[in-house]
Amino acid sequence: MSFVSSPQSSRLKYLSLGVLVVQTTSLVLTMRYSRTLKEDGPRYLASSAVVSAEVLKILACTLLVFRENNFSVRLLKEEIVNKPVETMKLAIPAGIYTLQNNLLYVALSNLDAATYQVTYQLKILTTALFSVSMLGKRLGFYQWLSLLFLMAGVTLVQWPTESEGDPEQKILTAGSQFVGLMAVLMACVSSGFAGVYFEKILKETKQSVWVRNIQLGLFGFVFGFIGMMVYDGQRVRQLGIFQGYNTVTYTVVVLQALGGLVVAVVIKYADNILKGFATSLSIIVSTLISYFLLEDFNPTSVFFLGAVLVIAATFLYSYERKPASSSAIKV
Repeated sequence: MSFVSSPQSSRLKYLSLGVLVVQTTSLVLTMRYSRTLKEDGPRYLASSAVVSAEVLKILACTLLVFRENNFSVRLLKEEIVNKPVETMKLAIPAGIYTLQNNLLYVALSNLDAATYQVTYQLKILTTALFSVSMLGKRLGFYQWLSLLFLMAGVTLVQWPTESEGDPEQKILTAGSQFVGLMAVLMACVSSGFAGVYFEKILKETKQSVWVRNIQLGLFGFVFGFIGMMVYDGQRVRQLGIFQGYNTVTYTVVVLQALGGLVVAVVIKYADNILKGFATSLSIIVSTLISYFLLEDFNPTSVFFLGAVLVIAATFLYSYERKPASSSAIKV
């Protein structure tokens, strides 16, 4: 079918992408700040923050659905309880996201930081490939080239500096590196598939983006809670789920929940590829702000080269879209 975007959806697309850049930048900075804070008590559990964010996201989406339907419970019952097959569709991306987090943990344990950072950026290409195969998107030469630029740019921006290296770094065997490489490649494929699968569900069904987010959040909460009990069960039983929480922690949770809402709107009105560009730009913005405000980063020439590549890729990706819009684009 030919794709024609209305002025309203176009405005929503760029507004949601802008909000995503601000949200991701704020989240990265707040998380960095929360790690540098010296607290007397125990640190908050990252797994607990993830679960709390899912609960907050479900509550926010429920309120939005109520508001859209004159505070009637009927729609939620019809769409979530009475349509179990539709709800179960969201178990797939939620389960894959959980698997992906575990794969990245395995990858980080078996790879050096530089190899991990380079290979994990392949998710930019896997997302584009799944968008073409599952959604029928057409990407021109300049757009494929821009994705390669983006991949190279993000790799350079996040390249570990010498000060970040561990002087007592473990010697990685060939077998260990192979396991790490397989884990990160599987994470790239699963990341691309889950994102595009969620996009396909959002764009091909009439259900509201908020109902879909509730369905995704319910499974995200279940998988996240299981993960928390597996990895941090002992500490949770000793000091509770909300151990180490303070104002900064609550801010991290709120920003994470907001991120879930913004990403759904971005995927609905833009796409996963543009989402990749927005998050890449936010990495640069947050790192530069971190340099000026937190003073915990010294930008190198490699960082600036990466930043230039990311910005160039962003402009290059949109370059071919304008002339292509005059003819029918099959999506």
